[in-house]
Amino acid sequence: MATTTQYPSVTERPTFTARIHKAPQKIALEEATITSIFNATATLPPVQGTAELPYVHEMYLADVKKRLDPQDVAGRVSAMDHAGVALAVISLTMPGIEGILDKKVAVETARKVNDELFQQYRTGPHAGRFRVFGCVAMQDPEAAATEVERCIRELGCVGILINGYTNVGKDDDVNTVQYLDEPQCEPFWAKLEELDVPLYLHPRIPPPNQTRAFKGYEYLAGSPWGFGTETAIHAIRLMVSGLFDRHPKLKVILGHCGEGLPFSLYRIDHRLRHFREGITPCKKSLQQYWEQNFWVTTAGVMSDGAFTETLRVCGEDRTMWSVDYPYEDYDEIGTWFDSLELSSNTRAKIGWENAKSLLKI
Repeated sequence: MATTTQYPSVTERPTFTARIHKAPQKIALEEATITSIFNATATLPPVQGTAELPYVHEMYLADVKKRLDPQDVAGRVSAMDHAGVALAVISLTMPGIEGILDKKVAVETARKVNDELFQQYRTGPHAGRFRVFGCVAMQDPEAAATEVERCIRELGCVGILINGYTNVGKDDDVNTVQYLDEPQCEPFWAKLEELDVPLYLHPRIPPPNQTRAFKGYEYLAGSPWGFGTETAIHAIRLMVSGLFDRHPKLKVILGHCGEGLPFSLYRIDHRLRHFREGITPCKKSLQQYWEQNFWVTTAGVMSDGAFTETLRVCGEDRTMWSVDYPYEDYDEIGTWFDSLELSSNTRAKIGWENAKSLLKI
């Protein structure tokens, strides 16, 4: 997938023509967008404390909103070209469908959003540069299972992305939420396993009534810190619940180098061994589920140390490069990855081969 560009010789000596190798053509998996259907960057109805955009720099916010625009597909492709990104997997930004408080509206909106994502990114002149993670309304798990099947079989989605917990309260009650390990979610998981497609578990800000630790520092509850802790505990819930004993073929993707879990799993298992027998429903250690059912991406991470440790714990077959565009930058994170000291085989696996295999691209 790499290309070679020839430039005028920088020396008079024969055969010394300068050869500059373009970065490998990467696949990015955590690439956000919005649609014309509703404002996916806030709950519906909007509730204070459920979005982090009010805290960010005005210039950054304006730039992100411009780049989220699904009408500017050509602009996104241009940014991908400049950074050597061959293909991006598009998904609805957070809190997305999960933040819609009305069940009926959530189900209808998920279907409309998926249709629009298909139209915008999987048709037209740039269709070959994109794939899509579908969205579903977990407010109604049976309807979610039905929409999963439509997403995969009819719209060609490569998986499903869910932004953390789902709001299941009424009116403006954003503190009544549902996590994916709860029994009512079983039809969704059964369908996901049947179709053999992955779930990308994406972060969102913790429910407002669980953010006391951030009081006075509310801006930390989003992407700087709260995103990671919220998603990590969600993933741990999935592991200890016994979900992967009932559905051993499930595949879950976590971004941001695994939301810190590669650094914590040993400690969790180490301590759980001292707890009373039968206190956890799961039959295996968390590390075993991690190695069997989880993949990670580097979305949003540009740390050599964090990457090295993630690669050591997860292995080169379950680690995938990504960006988190447009909240992060293709060039910035792409340049960092291209400069890492990796073998060509490892770079290819992380840069695109693992994603092609997992998503059946």
